[in-house]
Amino acid sequence: MLGCIAAVAGANPAHNDHVITRDICVIGGGAAGTYAAVRLGDMNQSVIVIEHKDRLGGNTQTFTDPITGAKADIGVQVWHVLDIVKNFFSRFNVPLTTTQTTASSVEFIDFTNGAKLKGYPGNQGNLTVALQAYAAQLAKYPFLDAGFDLPDPVPTDLLMPFGDFVAKYNLSAAMTVLPDFAAGLGTLTKYPTLYFMKVAGLTILQSIQTGFYTTAHHDNSEIYQNAQAALLAADSLLLNSHIVATERGNNGGPVKLVVSTPSGHRVIQAKKIIFAIPPTLENLHNFDIDSEERHLFEQFSTTGYYTGLLRNSGVPANAGTITDRGLHTTFHVPKLPNIFSTYASAILGLQQVFYGSDTVLPIDQVKHSIITTMQQIFPNATATVPPVFAVFSSHSPFVFMVPSSAIKAGFYRKLSNLQGHRHMFYAGAAFQTQDSSLIWQFIEGLLPHVVA
Repeated sequence: MLGCIAAVAGANPAHNDHVITRDICVIGGGAAGTYAAVRLGDMNQSVIVIEHKDRLGGNTQTFTDPITGAKADIGVQVWHVLDIVKNFFSRFNVPLTTTQTTASSVEFIDFTNGAKLKGYPGNQGNLTVALQAYAAQLAKYPFLDAGFDLPDPVPTDLLMPFGDFVAKYNLSAAMTVLPDFAAGLGTLTKYPTLYFMKVAGLTILQSIQTGFYTTAHHDNSEIYQNAQAALLAADSLLLNSHIVATERGNNGGPVKLVVSTPSGHRVIQAKKIIFAIPPTLENLHNFDIDSEERHLFEQFSTTGYYTGLLRNSGVPANAGTITDRGLHTTFHVPKLPNIFSTYASAILGLQQVFYGSDTVLPIDQVKHSIITTMQQIFPNATATVPPVFAVFSSHSPFVFMVPSSAIKAGFYRKLSNLQGHRHMFYAGAAFQTQDSSLIWQFIEGLLPHVVA
């Protein structure tokens, strides 16, 4: 069997340097894959991580200005103040500091037309009372911070569109701030309440009060740079590599994967796989999935999330944070696809922009939309020198969702049953949420089953 799969890749299994034997093969070196690989090493498991980029970190990305050397985090900004976070950073000698996310000044405009929301949010009601009411609802579902282990039947409130949920419990005042903690969720009022509670759960509310962790060096990628060095030193990482073909333990044998690397094709032989990249059908194409797996994964729809740093943005230097709120939308939620917030980055002269969409969009389309919108809103400042991206990053696909009908029918119970199916386990946002800290907690619960 090894000879067959190796022949497809053009690798000769008789050459030892063409065959890599490990206990676990981890697909993807983002937050989930990197953490899983490090912890598996702690559990005396031999590991190989396959990452298609030239770096680890996934959506944790730091831009270094080539002129000044200043840094700005354009991906993951903060982590929760949890022991699991503190311990992970400590082991790689990355110091942390606590920060608040509240901006010194916020201006609300409708990014579809540049109209300012005058008097907003002053007339929206008591924010503190509304947040307390929202927290009381979250407290009914403490299991949500741990994953998608939902009760049967699934509570009706979790299935209703979030806009209906807000109206039912009179939470409109909380909508002045809650959308800011659901970045990338799309038009949040139309999706099942379950998904909003996943991205803006109890841990988020607690962190709003107590603050978040960020790195003392203002470089959130440092943790992944140090982890990358450790994994490379242990011969446990292949960068700029991707899977060509897979045989997932047919006839009781080990998993075999063909990997395209900068040094040519290699064959990996492992006991199990941890799939730690977005589970789109495209990403799963070369993983020998069966009809059961395909039936579940094809039900997902995904949102789009993009960010970048703009030069010549046109935004006044003293503007603070500019947040999108729809002038005529329900609860003033942003009308997407569009920019949903922008503020001055840590690098002088560069404006950070965040863009959201209900679907994944072509990168060129998003870039054009951002630049055109900035020119429309700040026409005088951008008339002579148009905005240009210093760096741009797509974090799409971002949030994975299924309809309420599928949730009610037990979708997440069936998805959970895929853990270990044909020697493959799943880690990442689709099985938890877009939150590195909570993903790491999820992996702590998953790994004992992987090594069993």
